[in-house]
Amino acid sequence: MITGAHSIIFSRDADGVRALLRDVLEFPSVDAGGGWLIFALPPAELAAHPAEEPGHELYLMCDDVERTVDELSQKGVEFARPVTDAGWGLVTALRLPGGGELGLYEPRHATPPGG
Repeated sequence: MITGAHSIIFSRDADGVRALLRDVLEFPSVDAGGGWLIFALPPAELAAHPAEEPGHELYLMCDDVERTVDELSQKGVEFARPVTDAGWGLVTALRLPGGGELGLYEPRHATPPGG
């Protein structure tokens, strides 16, 4: 029934975000027409958390957040905050071109098969 998920990052600098995804994170992409790039993502997982206000968040996952932060920093990526221990994982966030953030974390929880 469901064959995948499509996430969208809205930005005042969509070209800058596309360059980050393509050139820095090296996500493979296809041109959907007119330079509109659609990027492949690594395997994903989805969780539902209780909250007072509904909302959505997007995080990239890695095996070693400190190493990943170092590697991305060397490529010019800026981070919104230092790595912190959230209990369920080590968490930080990349600053995106045009404003906004993209979460990054090293999970400490079990991950589902294919996730």
